[in-house]
Amino acid sequence: MYVADSRSAPAATAARTGSGRRAAVAPTVLALGSVSLITDISSEMVTAVLPLYLVAGLGLSPLGFGLLDGVYNGFSALVRLAGGHLADRGGRHKAVAVFGYGLSAVCKPLLLLAGSLPLIGAVLAADRTGKGLRTAPRDALISLAAPPEARGRAFGIHRAMDTTGALLGPLAAFLILHVAADGYDAVFTVSFCVAALGVLVLVLFVPGSRTGTPDTAPSPDGVGRSAVSLRAAVGLLRRRDVRGLALCALLLGLATVSDSFVYLLLQHRLGVPDRWFALLPLGTAAAFLLLAVPLGRLADRVGRRKVFLGGHLVLFLAYGLLLSSWHGTALPYAVLALHGCFYAATDGVLMAAAAEAVPAELRSSGMALIQTGQAFARFACSIAFGAAWSAWGDRTALLAAAVLLAVCAALSAALRPGAGPPMSVPV
Repeated sequence: MYVADSRSAPAATAARTGSGRRAAVAPTVLALGSVSLITDISSEMVTAVLPLYLVAGLGLSPLGFGLLDGVYNGFSALVRLAGGHLADRGGRHKAVAVFGYGLSAVCKPLLLLAGSLPLIGAVLAADRTGKGLRTAPRDALISLAAPPEARGRAFGIHRAMDTTGALLGPLAAFLILHVAADGYDAVFTVSFCVAALGVLVLVLFVPGSRTGTPDTAPSPDGVGRSAVSLRAAVGLLRRRDVRGLALCALLLGLATVSDSFVYLLLQHRLGVPDRWFALLPLGTAAAFLLLAVPLGRLADRVGRRKVFLGGHLVLFLAYGLLLSSWHGTALPYAVLALHGCFYAATDGVLMAAAAEAVPAELRSSGMALIQTGQAFARFACSIAFGAAWSAWGDRTALLAAAVLLAVCAALSAALRPGAGPPMSVPV
């Protein structure tokens, strides 16, 4: 498993005011960041314990876990484009996001009732369906609320708040497992309550109007509200910049080993006790939290494509450390720090680049199109990595992933997608 639109005056201002001070962050970005913070506490509570629950508790093989992990990522890909299209039609970004967050929240207590592999797979598929529906509308709302020259910073702030939740979620799961008699059941129950709170914050505090955005100017492609359709969304691939971004995200996703496998590899290498396993995601989340805003601002200044590709170089270094003979006590800290840096340099930066490439009228659909290719690629990577681990062992499987990542990074660099030019505004 991989870690609303106020249209107010601050959203329409430049990255800095005339006096040189940086403009206030759009209220929509802060509101959605709060929703993501709360929701990530809920989801990461489950994500932190699920690999151990499935592998150690239910005795799944790496291949079986890879299949479930693929479902966890792949089902969101199946509905992302549909969620983006529904959000674009009539500007229903908030409504679609509410439905997606609500569906994921309902799935948390259902894990208490799922005692077999097929049922767990079905619940995880429904949970990821909710994530797939909400992701593109949420990111579109962020991009529509922020001026173009500061979108990297806006996404960085949102991702930092989101990652604060990812930092607190595993810690909460760790504490619950140590104080509750039925640890896993308690984790799933508390996770549902927190997720419900996130939905309530979204409904009450995220505005849903679409007036007065920085993107109200007509699209240079002549795309109008009446032209919003799935055909028009897929037709965005005819644009060289959109097609380049989509291919770049897809290629690099093929070699992105999921978070859960990274943590299982660390546990296998270092013999981390089961009771400490839930704390491993904290290292990734802490690095992500510290670096999301600085790397988002860097992407606004030097170019989003450079930062995005640089993030995958950092991931390659993390693979290298896992493959090395080093067994020092600093190994997990170094790997998790690089892992978090990878996310900080890629997650929000890719969406900021996508916002630059697609017109406002198809913002959700265009973002979903790029996210869909990436999610399907990660789905394939999870299944392939689990099968390779079962057949050849974890070290050979990771070596193959590292070689594939190097090849895909070279191909992506050759594509030279239009990921938004460097911004001249000082940051």
